[in-house]
Amino acid sequence: MEPEHKAVLRKFRVHLSDQLLVSDSIVPFLFQEGVLTEAQVEQVEGQLTNRQKNLKLLDILPNRGPRAFGAFLEALQDFSWIRDQLLLELQNTASAGTPGQNTPGTGST
Repeated sequence: MEPEHKAVLRKFRVHLSDQLLVSDSIVPFLFQEGVLTEAQVEQVEGQLTNRQKNLKLLDILPNRGPRAFGAFLEALQDFSWIRDQLLLELQNTASAGTPGQNTPGTGST
């Protein structure tokens, strides 16, 4: 996962932990896409509250490789307002951090 993706997840950690229902569609999708292992799914699902499940997923996700953030955004189809917030933050970060760059959210030229 790119550093800017990790930064966005860190910045929105509390907000995401309060808003998402990861068990319904997000965790199964990430498992299907090979982002999460079966053991990681069990770690997330083994948490007692929805907030704890969200936080566990957010702990695991940054270390799951280059496809993890994109797959996470795809998994947020039922939470489009959250996906839009994350994408907007990435765009703002890219604009502020690299003047003159016209590829928002990528962090590359």
